[in-house]
Amino acid sequence: MAKTLMKGTEAIAEAAVQAGCKYFYGYPITPQNEIPEYMSKRLFEVGGVYLQAESEVAASNMILGGGATGERVMTSSSSPGISLMSETLSYIAGQEVPVVVVNVVRAGPGLGGILPSQSDYNQATCGIGHGDFNLIVLAPGSLQETVNMVQKAFDLAQIYRTPVMVLCDGVIGQIMEAVEIPEGHGKNLSHPEKWACGYMRERGGKRNIIRSLFLDPDELEEHNRKLEAKWHEIEKNETACEKYLTDDADVVISAFGTVGRIARSAVDSLRAEGHKVGLIRPLLVSPFPYKDFETLIPTCKHILDVEMNWGQMTKDVSRGVKYNVPVSFYGRSGGMCPGVEEIEEECRKIFAELS
Repeated sequence: MAKTLMKGTEAIAEAAVQAGCKYFYGYPITPQNEIPEYMSKRLFEVGGVYLQAESEVAASNMILGGGATGERVMTSSSSPGISLMSETLSYIAGQEVPVVVVNVVRAGPGLGGILPSQSDYNQATCGIGHGDFNLIVLAPGSLQETVNMVQKAFDLAQIYRTPVMVLCDGVIGQIMEAVEIPEGHGKNLSHPEKWACGYMRERGGKRNIIRSLFLDPDELEEHNRKLEAKWHEIEKNETACEKYLTDDADVVISAFGTVGRIARSAVDSLRAEGHKVGLIRPLLVSPFPYKDFETLIPTCKHILDVEMNWGQMTKDVSRGVKYNVPVSFYGRSGGMCPGVEEIEEECRKIFAELS
């Protein structure tokens, strides 16, 4: 398949279409506006439905209804828009409805700015809505990886009947790169005739009710036990991590998304100077690849966590190495990206302390 030069947001949208998504409900907010703009034209070409909701709250309820039919549905937004969707995402998780949500993060807090940021890590991985539930969260570091992860997100959502988020930043959303977008990836993996609305004939005319309201505490606890057991299965099967030159590294840089791409260049430059530096990059930040980080303990002397926020992933990094390896942090915020030379300088400071 030939590669096509595409903008990030448009590649995300086309990847979703090729993944079998025919239903998109959303509301405009920068820096992801080109996703709904692209979908508003493209979905009609494949017999789908695009609907611009009156708000992010409305859009999130629409994907709940669409996903409840067993179809592949999607929404996209950015930071404060995702906050507005958080209540419904809890309902979606509680009702075990497969949906895909793309968050092209903008700098915060508050309305913030439209430049790149990773300030929604905590929100995505441990605080997106009320109740006791988790999202699967993928964190791509390049546009091709984003395309692949968007398509994988639809599969994961249906396999586990759960909401899945693709966590990007403004760099991923606005960059232009040559990508390959696989076609015909839209096989339904969730057997909707067994659970979804609209399949009464297959069930002998019996209506299926999808709900998250359980007034009996024993019944609700049993439902929550099922959700928790499913999450443990996801933790067992779906963690993913890239390790680059970590086998002999004295210092390992931890980063996710776009920053991981920047940090890789710093690793190469420092290696050329003779420094033993490596990179570990979670591809899924939820569930977090704790076991991959644990493998660093025997040889690594220091971890430098680098992010476009004030250290939101640091707690997971420290937990991953069981607090046996010192972890320091370097970050930028407000739409500023850490540069290669900045990361190199932080690593040199660590090597000076180790020597």
